[in-house]
Amino acid sequence: MNKNQIATWFQGLQDQICQALEKADGKAQFQEDLWERQGGGGGRSRIIQNGHILEKGGVNFSAVYGEMSEKLLQMMNLPTNDKITFFATGVSIVLHPVSPMIPIIHMNVRYFEMSHGTWWFGGGIDLTPHYIDKADARWFHEQLKAVCDKYHTNFYPEYKKWADDYFFLKHRNETRGVGGIFFDYLNEGKTGFSKKQLFDFVKEVGLAFAPIYTYFMHKNKDLPYSTAELHWQRVRRGRYVEFNLVWDRGTKFGLETDGRTESILMSLPPQANWVYNYQPEPNSNEAETQSLLRKGIDWLSI
Repeated sequence: MNKNQIATWFQGLQDQICQALEKADGKAQFQEDLWERQGGGGGRSRIIQNGHILEKGGVNFSAVYGEMSEKLLQMMNLPTNDKITFFATGVSIVLHPVSPMIPIIHMNVRYFEMSHGTWWFGGGIDLTPHYIDKADARWFHEQLKAVCDKYHTNFYPEYKKWADDYFFLKHRNETRGVGGIFFDYLNEGKTGFSKKQLFDFVKEVGLAFAPIYTYFMHKNKDLPYSTAELHWQRVRRGRYVEFNLVWDRGTKFGLETDGRTESILMSLPPQANWVYNYQPEPNSNEAETQSLLRKGIDWLSI
């Protein structure tokens, strides 16, 4: 398959996910913005807001191309005097629910190639509950392991660890949530899998998204909560913002390649709080969640 076929499939994935989320929410519908990148390419940004279940979210598709900037070449440890062009396409999703009892979720699946012949796939899914429910975390990781195991039994443990390490706020010494899977730079040389096999794996990850998140939407939408839980939700959203603006490579890549700012920053929640030196009450549900924001937890057996 070529880059255009890959991009076309990602467009179809965007359509499928948006339809599933609209049906599960039952009220809000996605609004689409078509945009063009000055250096080449563009995308379809689809934003959903003020729904029954989803307060704000985005399901974005992009396919951009152009000349690699000097800074981007440095980031990839490539000679800065080379004239190299790139093509990048993918789907990126972040959803912020109304209820603090429903988790935030992120997914990205992507393909990247350069004019000198290098190509790779990347992506992953991770879950950020405001309140960690161990059974929900276990179910989530079971779904991801099932997808990974179809291709190689090493995929889940390797990509789970990669997610733990990547979705980590170093300045807070805490994980963003309960992790998931994360992978990057997957090509024939790194994995021994063909391009078609790796694309099939990325497809399966993408198709797993809607069933996973609509499960949480239906399961948790009627759980009661108070203003105290909403306050904690906004504190946790604040940590989400910190990760995306300080550490996330996708945000940095989008801004460095002159992507559309509104689409790049759609991952930010509609409201968030920063409370100076916030400490949850001892023995509270908030304190329990805080204690579980660490690497290396075996969620399959917790």
